[in-house]
Amino acid sequence: MSQTTIKARDLRVNPIAVNTNVWRSRTWERLKFEIEYALERGTTANSYLIKAEKTALIDPPGESFTEIFLSDRVAELQTVDFIILGHVNPNRAVTVQKLLEILPQVQIICSNPGAIALRSILEKPDLNIRVIKGDEKIDLGRGHVLEFVLAPTPRWPDRMLTYDPASKILFSDKLFGCHVASDQVLDEGWESLLEDRRYYFDCLMAPVAKQILATLDKIAALDISTYATGHGQLVKYGLKELTNLYRQWSQQQSQRELAVALIYASAYGNTATVAQAIAAGITKAGVAVNSINCEFVEPTELRQAVANCQGFIMGSPTLGGHAPTPVQTALGVVLATAEKNKLAGVFGSFGWSGEAIDLLETKLKDAGYKFGFEPIRVKFKPTAQILKECEEVGTDFAQALKKTKKATVPKAQFTQSQDDRVAQAVGRVVGSLSIVTAQQNEVASAMLASWVSQATFSPPGLTVAVAKERAIESLMHNGGKFVLNVLEQGKHISVMKHFLKPFAPGEDRFVGIETVPAENGCQILQDSLAYLECTVESRMECGDHWLLYATVDRGKVQNNTGVTAIHHRKSGTHY
Repeated sequence: MSQTTIKARDLRVNPIAVNTNVWRSRTWERLKFEIEYALERGTTANSYLIKAEKTALIDPPGESFTEIFLSDRVAELQTVDFIILGHVNPNRAVTVQKLLEILPQVQIICSNPGAIALRSILEKPDLNIRVIKGDEKIDLGRGHVLEFVLAPTPRWPDRMLTYDPASKILFSDKLFGCHVASDQVLDEGWESLLEDRRYYFDCLMAPVAKQILATLDKIAALDISTYATGHGQLVKYGLKELTNLYRQWSQQQSQRELAVALIYASAYGNTATVAQAIAAGITKAGVAVNSINCEFVEPTELRQAVANCQGFIMGSPTLGGHAPTPVQTALGVVLATAEKNKLAGVFGSFGWSGEAIDLLETKLKDAGYKFGFEPIRVKFKPTAQILKECEEVGTDFAQALKKTKKATVPKAQFTQSQDDRVAQAVGRVVGSLSIVTAQQNEVASAMLASWVSQATFSPPGLTVAVAKERAIESLMHNGGKFVLNVLEQGKHISVMKHFLKPFAPGEDRFVGIETVPAENGCQILQDSLAYLECTVESRMECGDHWLLYATVDRGKVQNNTGVTAIHHRKSGTHY
């Protein structure tokens, strides 16, 4: 269904089991700037109503959907006995506040960190809250005896999953979700959603892989038929496969050779959002992230994480001109534990001043740590452009760690092995030199590419290999647009040099380059031999690269007498 034929936001109610409905608050807009929304495919905020002898409302949506969620459904909501919160944040608290006006006696079910957060946000210490600490159950009648699984992560220390043995549904909150808006309730054709689910995992779950593995172990003994996710289609048909993939992806993260300790606290969610973007960039580059919320971590766990990492990054909000006490305590642990050869970084968000960022920067510099990037200072909420820069900062930080690691490995005496001979042979595969340009709203990027090949005649299509750590990679998901600018022999050297140089995060790649906008919104290089406007149709993960198949929408040869520039390599181990 196209966006032009529906309202920008709506609510659909669908039955998913006996006595159980999903309330799907949908939008085709990009509501938030969090990096996990960056594919801009809309989202669905899923809430659930189990109506037996007693009624439970699970995970009411955030503020963006409060109005449509409550509209014309007050009578039905007045029957609710329990509001179950998988996690608490200020957005969801707005809807909870409105529900409390309708249901002043309702009992709220959540974890202890969730209870503390909700009382603080609503400024109501006397809320009727039942705190789940272990094996508590709630009997709704008719066989619906709800069980709970505590599954905290640094970003959501209060996270709790709900299981209903009667329907065999696990209400999984953030786990197993994706940001896609559609009419589809369940995951029929589940493989078509894998790219979105993998992107969602990489953004939200990869930095907390250790906690994800622990959660998977906790739910392994449950007889589950469906994951009732907080976002996107519910997982039924691909449940086994997605569970196995989550374990596989999490194990890959946990087993990486290099790791970064990402230590932060967040007052209003902005610092956590920046942390998530930095983490996404680090994981893209093949380095593990150990995300740590210093408000909830034990000193021994923090010391161990800092001791085992190769680099660390600290982030803090500024509250009343100071860093929060947990950040200052964590800073003391870091200064006492981290060796001086570890790469450091600092970031933070603030409203009127940024003293907390200054404190972290000064203390770490005075202690002799080398910084991997200039401190990141974000005023109020980060924009899409800022989050893209933060992602690139994370990638650069990870690559700097790799270079440091490589420099410490002694070079072995040269003997030509079978691997060397294979690398030399692979290096003889040649490709045309091209500049790939892509743009998504105000975010633009470009890269030099030579791993390009025609793939189909009808429709005309090609493949492009893009390294996972490339900044442009996040703009080239399914449906993404790009322009392939084929360079001309004899005119390609200066363009190559320009796009080969290292760019700072967020730096304009096109300064000094003459371009004109293509019909798909990306940039055409005026000096290119030819250009092709393309749409990404599919992606395949291939080791350290993504292989993209794209169809050609339009194109033109700009110099009929020119010859394509070719890239000749001597080895298949590098460009």
